[in-house]
Parts: sequence; C-alpha cells; structure tokens
Amino acid sequence: MSAIELVEKSQMTARPDMKSGDTVKVHVKVREGEKERIQIFEGLVIGLHRGGARASFTVRKISFGQGVERIFPLHSPTIAKVDVLRSASVRRAKLYYLRDLKGKAARMKETKRVV
Repeated sequence: MSAIELVEKSQMTARPDMKSGDTVKVHVKVREGEKERIQIFEGLVIGLHRGGARASFTVRKISFGQGVERIFPLHSPTIAKVDVLRSASVRRAKLYYLRDLKGKAARMKETKRVV
C-alpha cells in the first residue's frame, strides 16, 4: 500500500452501497453564518464516479418543474448521511438520458431491495 493510499484510507467514511437508478436522500450540512443545519436533497442517482477518497455521485431531482443536479463528494464531511430509499433496475451506469425525458417517461422500473 502506497503512502497516498494510506492517507486516503483514513479520510474515507462508511456510506451505504449505491448504484445508478437508486433514489436517495442526502443529508447535507449547510452553514449559514454561525449556525449549521441539515438540508435534505432527495433525488435519483444518475452517475457514480469511483476513485477511492475522490469518489463522487450525481443526484438529479425535479424542483418546481425544473431539473436540478448536484454532484456530491462521497466521503465529504459536509454529508451527514445518505439514505437509499428505492432501487430501480437500470441497464447502464450513467443515466444522463434522463435529462431529456419528462413526466412518466422518466420513471424507473422499481426492484425489491435486499437489506
């Protein structure tokens, strides 16, 4: 194990197993002046970018008819926790095609989660 991998291993946090097509709730710590609160961002995981401590995931939601995407570093201290609500069976790793779909066309086929 190299020195870089050794340093990165200490910075990694435990997160639930996620995959593309999962609906997740990401609890994000938001700082407003002196106060800190938790804000929840709920949406569909459209892509995972692996890479040890540098791993990230993209979550997409529809807010007031407008698509909103947010990229979260997987092991960031600003993420309090990640809850996986639903899983869907998808046939590809990156679901970028959902950006062009609206309404019922953007639905995913839900699968049973094994806990």
